[in-house]
Amino acid sequence: MRKHNETLHVDRRHQILDAAQICFARSGFHQTTMQDVAAEAGMSPANIYRYFTSKDAMIAGMTERDRARILQDFAGIHDAPDMLSALEGLARKHLIDEPCGGAVMALEIWSEAARNPDVGAMIRGIECAVHEGLCDVLLKLKQQGGVAAGVDLDTVARLIGTLVDGLFKRRALEPDFDGEWAVQTVLATTRAALAGQITINFTKATARDGVVRAVHA
Repeated sequence: MRKHNETLHVDRRHQILDAAQICFARSGFHQTTMQDVAAEAGMSPANIYRYFTSKDAMIAGMTERDRARILQDFAGIHDAPDMLSALEGLARKHLIDEPCGGAVMALEIWSEAARNPDVGAMIRGIECAVHEGLCDVLLKLKQQGGVAAGVDLDTVARLIGTLVDGLFKRRALEPDFDGEWAVQTVLATTRAALAGQITINFTKATARDGVVRAVHA
């Protein structure tokens, strides 16, 4: 009986978080009320507060859920026989397959992160999880001989993460966003960086965070 109640509790939380995501994407974080989320979830406002005390608590729930999904995604890539194909599948998932509302909601949360230190800390946690996942994948590729000598994996992971973030933002804002072009751009950049065809000089002390030079064959 206790297991059934725990499962119901988790399911209710996911139901509310899904509803909050729809509301944030549709109306914006600050315009959305707890009553709006309750209506979208088909629950009473009083019941909503049993699971989340505020919209900030909902964002915390979303980030924890996203972190778990990220870990699961990268675990799948790490165990894949063809890691670059698996990486392509992950890019396709976020830039083509999943509903665009997720990208719109991400913009809302990123915007809130610039004003709210607690939300900013949550977002940095997600970014760290993505970066660590990418570094693990790139390290295994290097061990398999798929990375040119002298390539800095940490910097390549930062390049990929920055590129995907920018494309995710464009997906949220551009009605004619070309997801296939975006996926192929990520793959071409990744392959070029791993082959040593893109060199990245990164020094935190500099005013500009590095210089990128593309070497064309």
